[in-house]
Amino acid sequence: MLLMCGTTAFADAPDVTIKKDDKPYLALGKDLTEEQKDKVLSLMGLTDTDLKNYDVVYVTNKEEYDYLGSYLDSSVIGDKALSSVLVVQREAGNGIKVTTKNISYCTTGMYRNALITAGITDADIIVAGPFKLSGTAALVGATKAYEEMTGENISKSNVDAATNELVVTGELAETVGDNEKAEELIAYVKQAVAANKDISKDEILEAIDEGSKTLDIELTEDDKAQIVSLMDKINQLDIDVDALKEQAKSLYDKLGDLNLDTDKLKESMGGTLSKVFTAIVEFIKGLFD
Repeated sequence: MLLMCGTTAFADAPDVTIKKDDKPYLALGKDLTEEQKDKVLSLMGLTDTDLKNYDVVYVTNKEEYDYLGSYLDSSVIGDKALSSVLVVQREAGNGIKVTTKNISYCTTGMYRNALITAGITDADIIVAGPFKLSGTAALVGATKAYEEMTGENISKSNVDAATNELVVTGELAETVGDNEKAEELIAYVKQAVAANKDISKDEILEAIDEGSKTLDIELTEDDKAQIVSLMDKINQLDIDVDALKEQAKSLYDKLGDLNLDTDKLKESMGGTLSKVFTAIVEFIKGLFD
């Protein structure tokens, strides 16, 4: 059973707002009724008459299954495409900002981190449902709208890894009972992969163990196996290091808040684990130098 996350780990993040001169790109669920579509648009601050000024794409239930079918039960995906996404391109340095409306499973942090994996940068995004939805399928809509907006193709490998990350993070949140720690652990291990592209599966597992120790959480062997599999996929991707700064920021702050004596901590580790931890710390510090 999947955790129904009603709050976001980044509750202090400002809501995304649409400005008068913005030209949003919309990805609407293909199966929305007219009444449901009006509700979704209202949650986004739009009306049906606004649509003629915007580029609109539609997400089908088949597309949702194409990307999510390997990771989620059909009872979660459902038989209708209803999740909808608004994307606005922003200037370089804006990062990814996400607001959710009627989304009960995916937090804004989960979306943002998965979108970084997908290769999306510098965009304001609103994810909305006509009523409470899990929101897992919204990632498909976000990538379709982004492609339409930028004219760039996002590879299926990136979208698959991003979808995998969204699901794994959600399931991890259920295991540890904390959305924020689940997001931070995935970010922590992702930094290890980014810091060392030649990292082995054993070293990824060691990074998972060290991240769990740092964040004071316990994982099952199945949890660890899923994270290793996910990171093996991410390791094959060409992720923009600059985009990782946004994801690493909260992790960087967390390490600072813990007042870790990194030299003492490294001395207590084995040689390989010390190397992995050093790579993570130095990589994260380097992002903000």
